Amino acid sequence: QVQIMESGGGLVQAGGSLRLSCAPSGDIGSTNGMGWHREPPGKQRELVAAIAGISSTWYADSVKDRFAISRNATGNTIYLHMNNLRPEDTAVYYCYYSIDGRAGHLWGQGIQVTVSS
Repeated sequence: QVQIMESGGGLVQAGGSLRLSCAPSGDIGSTNGMGWHREPPGKQRELVAAIAGISSTWYADSVKDRFAISRNATGNTIYLHMNNLRPEDTAVYYCYYSIDGRAGHLWGQGIQVTVSS
C-alpha cells in the first residue's frame, strides 16, 4: 500500500521559515491536484494551498504572500514554503493527493508545525 510521507515540520520562532515536503512511497497513478491542509489546535481542518499541473495554484487568504506551494516537474513531490510564520500558523499540516478516477484523497499522516511568539 502506498504511503504518503511528509517531512520538514518543527518548532520555529515567529517571523521564521520552514519548508514542508511530501511524497508518495510508490506509484499513485495520475493526479488532478494536490496540496496541503492544516488543523490548528481545537479547530477544523482547512485548506491552505493547492496546486494543479505545475503552476496553477490556490492559497487561503490567511497565507497569501507568505506561503508558496510547488512540485517537482518529474514526479509527485510537493513542497510548502512557509515564510514570515505567525503563532496562528501553528497546526498539524496534512498533504493530500487527488487521484484520477478515485473518490476521496490520499492523505499524509500529518506533521506538526509550531510557531512560538
